[in-house]
Amino acid sequence: MQPLLPPGHLTVIANTADDDEFWGHLVSPDVDAVIYRLAGMFNESAGYGVEGDSFHVLDAMARLGEPAWFRIGDKDFATHVLRSEMLGRGCTLTECALALSARFGLVTRVLPMTNERVRTRFLTEKGDLSFQEYFVRERLGPTLRGIELVGIDQARPTREVVSALDESELVIIGPSNPLISIAPILTVIGAHMPRERTVAITPIVRGASLKGPTVEMMRTLGLQPTPVEVARMYHEVAASFVLDSRDQELASDLDELGFRTLVFDTVMADGGAVLAARILEAFI
Repeated sequence: MQPLLPPGHLTVIANTADDDEFWGHLVSPDVDAVIYRLAGMFNESAGYGVEGDSFHVLDAMARLGEPAWFRIGDKDFATHVLRSEMLGRGCTLTECALALSARFGLVTRVLPMTNERVRTRFLTEKGDLSFQEYFVRERLGPTLRGIELVGIDQARPTREVVSALDESELVIIGPSNPLISIAPILTVIGAHMPRERTVAITPIVRGASLKGPTVEMMRTLGLQPTPVEVARMYHEVAASFVLDSRDQELASDLDELGFRTLVFDTVMADGGAVLAARILEAFI
């Protein structure tokens, strides 16, 4: 969306439930991934961190006997050090994210979903694991029995998030995992979502998630891994739903649920330029 909109017209609300602390520093993977991607420096091949980063600090920590399974690069480390220093001075998560965005040259606003502490916990056969422990250290190996969002009941949307939603012409729910990437955000800000101006994009195409374990997680938790099931999750916050053209036979099911259904090619082989343009043409 960023290249298609006037400068400053895009705001991204990011999940903070997979944040974690390493060596006294707060790591906020979703916020940072958005900032790095918008700044043109995201490590696409690794799926996290900064392109071309080195790992001298992490290697030194490993030599000192510290576990180094969470791969924080040197440039990425600098982001976490600065964020932690700002938090120590009394800044909020939102103030940190806006300051970091500015330092990376962005005019797009990247906003955490809340300033309160929320953490995703995976209940598995190996016990209660944090997001990073389950995804990175254990590589999704232990059998999943449930997902909890610790602290979600006390989390409140920030003034900046509420203002962005109120002023928006269009709100887009991206094609991320609805259980762990989107659900924490919607649990916090759902009451402020402008339903008639909100469109959700399917994360499932022909029975498969193009990235991550969305399908497997939905099956484990007793949910049918289909675009229709995902749409049901978003029914209270979104009036429109983008279905992939490969699943166009499901359009009538979405229509019956009361959605305005749009059928596009949602596979973003070009980085999303065509899909973004189609959505803007349909709504703006």
